[in-house]
Amino acid sequence: MTEGRARSGKLPVLSVEKVWGMDTLPVPFAAPAGQRIGEIWFEPPPQLDRLLVKYLFTSEKLSVQVHPSDAQAPAGASGKEECWLVIDAAPGARLAIGFEDEISRDEMRAAALDGSIEHLLQWHPARPGDFFYLPAGTVHAIGSGLSLVEIQQNCDITYRLFDYGRPRELHLDDAIAVASRGPHPAELRRSLEPGADAQLVDGPRFRLDRIAGPPSSATLARYSGPVLVVPLEGAVSLEGVRINPGECGWAADLDLVDFRDALTSLVAQPCG
Repeated sequence: MTEGRARSGKLPVLSVEKVWGMDTLPVPFAAPAGQRIGEIWFEPPPQLDRLLVKYLFTSEKLSVQVHPSDAQAPAGASGKEECWLVIDAAPGARLAIGFEDEISRDEMRAAALDGSIEHLLQWHPARPGDFFYLPAGTVHAIGSGLSLVEIQQNCDITYRLFDYGRPRELHLDDAIAVASRGPHPAELRRSLEPGADAQLVDGPRFRLDRIAGPPSSATLARYSGPVLVVPLEGAVSLEGVRINPGECGWAADLDLVDFRDALTSLVAQPCG
């Protein structure tokens, strides 16, 4: 089957080393000897190039950072809305999303420069099954001891506000210009009930469902056209190609995916 006529497939994988990554990854992943893997990316097909699926693995805190919206991004680039599903968490693991209280631009700059900005953020305990949606402009930081699935707009623009003394560039002017300066809305985070379907995101940039077993008729009705499929427990089959946990596939339509061996999966597609 040629690429132009393909109706499904397994996505190529890119493992990315990070200073904050892990040298021992949770099953079913494995880090090459001597490497600290922080991210595993799945290269999307042309039909779904507006979305990116990643796994993130943290042994240290990530930088305090923010991403622009479509309107704020440089010409020719998209912004970045993203969401996280926690799949593994060490005791005491936390995520920072938004500020505890409203903050001025001058206060944000001063706190970024002296390092106190992490103490102004709202830190949330993170446990397997916790879900967080981050609109563009949300200042955030991922703590240590976490494994996450991230679904995001396919954008690599990150503006760092604070990086714990690591020798990487900061982007204070750009970050402060796009950052929201208040708390993260409570309705954009929740803990998922084990073994149940959950409609996680319904726009504006993408939709995302967690499904238990085969999709319901209601889920099928929400999806038309190409989809990304991420099996979390059990496996799916795409025209005879098995996609296991730790992998990601795509299909020209959701009804082309065989979920008979699936227990829990994510399904995503861009909106509009």
